[in-house]
This record gives sequence, C-alpha cells and structure tokens, in this order.
Amino acid sequence: MFTKVEAEISGKTISIETGKIAKQASGSIVIRCGGTVVLVTVVGAKTARPDQSFFPLTIEYQEKLASVGRIPGNYFRREIGRPSEHEILTCRIIDRPMRPLFPEGYMCETQVIATVLSADQQNDPDVLALTGASCAITLSDIPFNGPVAGGRVACVDGQYILNPTRKELQDSTMDIVVACTRNAVVMVEGKCDELTEDEVLSGIFYAFEHLQPLIDLQEDLQKTNGKEKRVVEAPKVDDELMAKVKDIATEGMKTIVSCLDKMERYDRYDELKEQVVSQLDETGERASEIGDYLSSLKKTMMRGNIVEKEVRIDGRKCDEVRPISCEVAYLPMTHGSALFTRGETQALVSATLGSERDQQRVETLLGEESVRFMLHYNFPPYCVGEARMLRGPSRRDIGHGTLAMRGLSAVLPSAEDFPYSVRVVSEVLESNGSSSMATVCGGSMALMDAGVPIKNPVSGIAMGLIKENDKVVILSDILGDEDHLGDMDFKVVGTRDGVTSLQMDIKIDGVDRDIMGRALEQAKAGRMHILGEMTKGISKSREEVADHAPKYFVHKINPDKIRDIIGPGGKIIKELSAEFDAKIEVDDSGLVKMFTMNGALGDALIARVKEITAEVEIGATYKGVVKTIKDFGAFVEILPGTDGLVHISELDTKRVAKVSDVVKEGDEIEVTVLDVDNRGRIRLSRKALMND
Repeated sequence: MFTKVEAEISGKTISIETGKIAKQASGSIVIRCGGTVVLVTVVGAKTARPDQSFFPLTIEYQEKLASVGRIPGNYFRREIGRPSEHEILTCRIIDRPMRPLFPEGYMCETQVIATVLSADQQNDPDVLALTGASCAITLSDIPFNGPVAGGRVACVDGQYILNPTRKELQDSTMDIVVACTRNAVVMVEGKCDELTEDEVLSGIFYAFEHLQPLIDLQEDLQKTNGKEKRVVEAPKVDDELMAKVKDIATEGMKTIVSCLDKMERYDRYDELKEQVVSQLDETGERASEIGDYLSSLKKTMMRGNIVEKEVRIDGRKCDEVRPISCEVAYLPMTHGSALFTRGETQALVSATLGSERDQQRVETLLGEESVRFMLHYNFPPYCVGEARMLRGPSRRDIGHGTLAMRGLSAVLPSAEDFPYSVRVVSEVLESNGSSSMATVCGGSMALMDAGVPIKNPVSGIAMGLIKENDKVVILSDILGDEDHLGDMDFKVVGTRDGVTSLQMDIKIDGVDRDIMGRALEQAKAGRMHILGEMTKGISKSREEVADHAPKYFVHKINPDKIRDIIGPGGKIIKELSAEFDAKIEVDDSGLVKMFTMNGALGDALIARVKEITAEVEIGATYKGVVKTIKDFGAFVEILPGTDGLVHISELDTKRVAKVSDVVKEGDEIEVTVLDVDNRGRIRLSRKALMND
C-alpha cells in the first residue's frame, strides 16, 4: 500500500513514502526534501549462518551523478570501483547510530543501501539517508530498537539552523550531524570554528528537539505499513557453566584488569582463557562459549572497579591523562614532523608543502572540487602487535583521518596568506586508545614545525563513559579496553579558545544533555593539559618554512601582460619553469604564483618575471639594445620583448645625417621615454639625456 507522510522541519518539508518502488526489499522508502530524493532499502537474510558469532551489518551509500544531470568524468563514464571518501563517511554516520539498536541475538546478514536519485545541490542527501535508513528498517520485519532521526545543525550569526542549505552552511560556524532517538542523542559528528562547549552543546540539543517530528513520521508510517517484527531469542546462558568460569577465573582476572601494560595484559588474558577452557572443556566443543563468559567477566569486573572504586585499569583517576612526551623535527628531510606519545599510543606525523597543482581534485554532486588541505591516517597492523595483509585505507582509517582533518582545518591560514597545498600524514606506531587524537596533536605540531602559520595549536582527547543504573562515571583519555568495554567513545578536538571538531558513538540507549555537558567540560580540562604538554615540544609556528622545503612566491602583474609571461604556445613560461626548476601558475587576474624547491632560484625567478612584465613609464630612463636600424631612426629594446623608436632627430643634439653614424645594431644606449600612444607605440629619446 502506497503511503506518504510529511513534516515541516525548520521551514522545509521532508516527506517519506513507501509502497511504490523496490517492494521486494525487506523495507524500502523514498525520502525527499526540496529537489533531493534518496531511496533507502534494507534486506535481512531469513536465517543466520550456522555458528554465526557476530552480526553482519553492511551499510552502503551511493551518489549517482545522474541525480544532478551529469555524466561521470572517468574513462568508463559510470560510477565504478571504490566509493568516494564522502560516500564512506556517510556510510559511517548511518552505521554508527544504527548498529547498537539491533537486539542482542539477531545474527542474520543485513544490508542497507541508500541511493541518491536526485540532488538539488542545496539540501544535503546524507542526513536524509540517515533518517531514511532508520525508517526502512523500522518498516521491515527486522527487529530494531529505533527509530532514529538524523539532521545537520549549523550556526549563522548566532542562530541555529537545522538542515541548512549549502549557502547557509558556507556562512556557518558549525557543521554537526546529530542522530537521536525519542529520548536521547545517539551519535554526533562534525566541526566548529573554535566554539565554546556551551555553544556546541546547545547546537546538538537544538537538533535533538527539532528532529522529533521525524521520529513521529516513522512511527506513524510503521502503524500503517510496518511489517510484523521477527522474534529474536536472546542468547541462551548456561548459568552453571558461567558460574564455573567465574569461580576459576575471578582471582586471575583481578590481576588482568589492573595490569598496566597492554601487551602483558593481553598475554595474561590468553593464558587465563587457555587455563579455563582446559579445565572445563576437554573436548573443545564449548571453547567459544567459555570465551564469551570469560569476556563478560572481564567486562563486569573492569566496569565494577571504575564505578564502585573509581579505579581504572592503569590506576589513573577518572579525569587523569596518561603521561605525554613529544618532539618535533624528528625526521630530517620532511618539511615538518612530530612524534607524539601518550601512554601506549604513539603517532609519527609529517607535514608536506606543495603547490596549487598538488591539490586533490574530487568529483562530487556539486561538481569538481579542489582540496587544499589533506590529512591521511594510517593504522598498520604492527601498531597493535598483529600480522596481517596490508591493504588500502579502511572505512575506519578514513573516518579517523577526517575527524583529525576537520579539527586542524579550523586553524589553517587562508590561501591568500599561505598559498601552499598542505598534506599531513599520520603513521600510528602504537595504539592503545585514541590514535586519532594523537594524530591531531602530532599534526598540529608538525604543521608548526613546517612553518605553517596556524592560528592556534590544536589538541584532542577521547572521553569514555561507564553507566551502571543511576551511577555515571566519565573517563578522560580512554584506553582501548575502556573503549571496548565502556558505553561511549566521545572524541573532542579544539584549541584554548574552543572546539573545532567532535565525534561521539555510544553503545547504550543514548546520552542526555547533562551527561554530554559534563563530558565536554571534562574534555576541555584534558585538552588544556595536553596543549600545555605540547608546548614543551613547540609553542608556535616557525617564522619560515624549512630550508629544504619548497618556496612559494606571489607577484601581481597587469593582466594585459599575461601574454608576455606565457609566450607563444607557452614558450616563455616553459623556459622559465625549466631554467628555475619551478612550477609557475598565472590566473586571469594577473596573479603569478611561483613554486620552486630552491629559495635562491626563486629570488632570481621573481626578478626575471618583473623584468618581463615591467610597465614602460613615461619619463623613465632605460638602458636598451639597438635591435633594428631604419632610415628614420633606430628601434631599441628597453624591456624584454618591448621596443621603442628613437627617431633620427632624437639621436643626438647635433643634426644626424645617417642613423648608422651614431648607433649600430647591438649597441647599448641609454634612452628616456617621451610618450606612449594609445596604440602602445613608444617614442624614445637619446638626445634628451644628452641635454641633461
């Protein structure tokens, strides 16, 4: 049955319809706002695979260029291969709030596909896809503890706007995607222009309040078009076996959850697991089940220590940050580098400067875009003591890198003030919690080491949460185990003046304003402490880029002179590029950008460009070369490619019978400019200088 519902959100109508297309999927909807239309489907396998031990959920988001009336620019002229980074990031903002809301015990393979069918380039399809995914699952027979609504919140002139247009977003100091249920916020992802914690918190909960009509729409649609939900049996627990595991393992687990060293802790856990399995399972048939009970015991004991005793795995206080060490210029031949270590997490970060040609070109629904600042995050297997195939960046790598990139981009100088392209690369060398935040800190220091004049140093911290009944404990600078066994991973990036990016994921029903506010304030204190430690390595950007770094020079010329520096068929600019080992770019306004690996060559290049493009000034004196002799005078080159005529009457104070009696071709003579007519012809005089 075709049904359509709609609601007005911040002055815009959002509609959801079902029952018309893609009806063979377990659930399908079409969500619209303005001229943007997204189809979202979900399909859940009828049965789980035998011995399935995890929930196989796949989220896909596809932007079709036909949606904006364009043909793809690649050789095949179709959307092929790996999804773009924006598509991957959108998959993540759909996945992260949805995944915790599937009930325990549901193991059937499930796939959500969101496809952008039409895009008006004003209303973003990504947040529509988030709400649409929730609605498709809600209408299906797949068990789900939703619905969820998603939206983007901006702040323009101090006023919050939900789901802003592209124009509004360009003028905004905030770009945060928020996902929420009826009762709480379940996911946050975005960036800010150094806003205060109160401003960020108010923006998030402005979105929460104004997204509630989208929850209503989904519940209304479920009543009329929803399928009967499957019954999911909770995993069966063998109380007797679980009690035996607890009796055998409790004493050993006490030492494990208080072991400071990560690798030693993991080794002890493996030894304890082997010991428990050998005692309780001679046949080996129940090893997996025993492992689950042992993991549950570890989680219970770790959380109990924190909630009841306020004792963390490594003995820190709840608001305490691990020991930090940092240094810059660690790598001799990079343009900037930093080694940042916090506890057992370490990142080696480099900064590389390039020209405008080094910008990344990305094809999007808005057309081809140029990206001036890039940050690439790499998480090799050795950083966690593993050996596995090296492949391209994962969705996690791209998400972590984007979080760090957003946090640092807020403090970068404008292209006018610093015309370099900038690439930051983070190699995670060790990881035990929040390597993305180590990337932020190392990235900030590497940029300063490279001489990038950032507005403020930037640091980041990951916050955790343990919630047991009414008891809530917020943890600063969480370990990997605290992330895995806790209820929240809340990363906050910022300067001393405010927040620049943030990301929150949770494993519980949601967090309210009070908990998030407390987490933000505790994060601020931790961020300030980390910034203080970073200043011991470097406190401000270097005055100049490194000697071995490329040099950028900018010179403004008269647009009429562009042809002089380009030359016929690009001859002049190619010769200059080869002679001075430089990249030279000239835009239509006459701005000449010169990028060379050698500063001394750069000075000579600028001198040559000024010479080529110099303007002739009436009354100025030039030393020129006689190029051609005629009966009526001599043509003298006073600037490269610029000739003027010295009439025979202007050659000498005495009467001249023949031009060749005074000058010959190749002679250097001093002349002054008498006039330049409206056709650009230049009249010169040698006689005027002789009179002087």
